[in-house]
Amino acid sequence: MKPIRVLLVDDHAAFRAGLRALLRAVEDVEVADEAASGEQAVALVSGTQPDVVLMDLAMPGMGGVAATERIVRDHPHVRVLVLSMSHDDDSVLAAVRAGARGYVLKGARRAELVRSIQAVAEGEAIFGPALAARLTDYFSRGTAGAGGEERFPELTRREREILGMIASHLTNPQIAARLSLSQKTVRNHVSSIFTKLGVADRAGAIILARESGLGG
Repeated sequence: MKPIRVLLVDDHAAFRAGLRALLRAVEDVEVADEAASGEQAVALVSGTQPDVVLMDLAMPGMGGVAATERIVRDHPHVRVLVLSMSHDDDSVLAAVRAGARGYVLKGARRAELVRSIQAVAEGEAIFGPALAARLTDYFSRGTAGAGGEERFPELTRREREILGMIASHLTNPQIAARLSLSQKTVRNHVSSIFTKLGVADRAGAIILARESGLGG
């Protein structure tokens, strides 16, 4: 079985060395390379073609959120798993909105980290129970709250969810990855949303969505 190629991104060399040593003992994981900054990570992805980028958030220069957004935009097949000390709502939601497929706190047990890498590599989204509860609350408020259902009764629940992501400026590939849908399915949903709302493009949909409180 082909090993999961992982790019380590953290500005602390000692921490990267610890991660490399930890992952070296995992049979189906291979450390492809490591980066000390967001800029370096973005530059390395094209050449290393990792399956998973293990991304820190707080780094000098380009931070992990900006680097995640660039990597997901330019390499939709590469999955980003955040490994961070930060567990506040703003950090978690910023990482998710940038396209991260998972979020693990530094200090997690080896088994949890390895399981998270494997899950993300297989296309799953993975978050700890506490972080998952925050995300559920956030997206339920963003897609059904603030008058969303009252404003758009013609939309299905899935279409309201996608409209909220459009309003947050997520692209179709990002939405597809976030919801584990095919890009064709997302395109069909987006087309249906435009037709039902009577708008010609994403800009028109965003304006209506923002007026109803979707998208933040």
